[in-house]
Amino acid sequence: MLTHQLSNQATTFVHSVLQFAPRLAVFDCDGTLWSGDAGERFFDWELRRGVVPDEIARWARARYAEYRDGRVSEEDMCGEMVTLHRGLKEENVQALAAEFIEENFLKQFFPEMQQLILDLQHAACDVWAVSSSNVWIIRAAMRHFNIPQDHILASEVEIENGVVTDRLIRVPSGLGKPRAIREVIHRNPDVAFGNSRWDVEMLKIAAHPFVVNPNPDLEQLANDEGWPVYWPDSLRNQTAG
Repeated sequence: MLTHQLSNQATTFVHSVLQFAPRLAVFDCDGTLWSGDAGERFFDWELRRGVVPDEIARWARARYAEYRDGRVSEEDMCGEMVTLHRGLKEENVQALAAEFIEENFLKQFFPEMQQLILDLQHAACDVWAVSSSNVWIIRAAMRHFNIPQDHILASEVEIENGVVTDRLIRVPSGLGKPRAIREVIHRNPDVAFGNSRWDVEMLKIAAHPFVVNPNPDLEQLANDEGWPVYWPDSLRNQTAG
C-alpha cells in the first residue's frame, strides 16, 4: 500500500487524468514511471557482473558506444540488449532483473504515478506498460506498479524450452509503440504517458496525451501541441533543493 503523501500539484495531476474516465491507459516506463533508464543501467550492471561471456560483453560495449555516437539505431540497440541473453535460462535472467530493481530502483519510482495507476484500475481502466526496455526488467518493476505481467509490451524474444533465443518478437520504440498497441490491445488508448521522443507516436494516437518528466525535445513538442506537462514531486523537490 502506498503511504507517500502527494503534494497538491501531484493530486491535481492525478485528478486531471481521472476526469476523462479513461478505459484504456498506456504508460511508457523509463523516465515516465521512474527517474532514470532501468534498461540501460541493467545492461551495464549485467556486463559488469559477468552475466554473459566475455566476448559478448566486449561486443556489447563496443556496440553501445556506436549507439551513443549515433551509428546504431534506437530500435536495433534495444533489440540487441535483449538478444545478447541468447542461450541463458529465462528464469535466471528474470531473477537478475528482480534483484537489480530491488537494489537500485525502488527509490526512483514516482509515487504519484503508482497512485495514478491504482486509481485508474479502481475506476475500471485497462492499464498497460509499453517500453522499449527488455521485458524482464519491466516485469520486475511492474510488480511495484500493480500492472499484471500480461499487460506488458516490452522488447522481447521467443523463449524455447525455457532458454532465451535471439528471435525478436517486438521492440516497442518510436513507431513500434503504436504498432504493438494495435496488434495486441487492438484499440487506441484514451490516455497515454511518455517522457521522450520515442514516445511521440504513442502519444499521438491517444485521445489525451500526457507528458511526464520530459526530455527537452519532447517538452518543446508538448508546448507546441498543447499537451499537458507534469514534473513529478521528487524532481521538483530536487530542483528546489
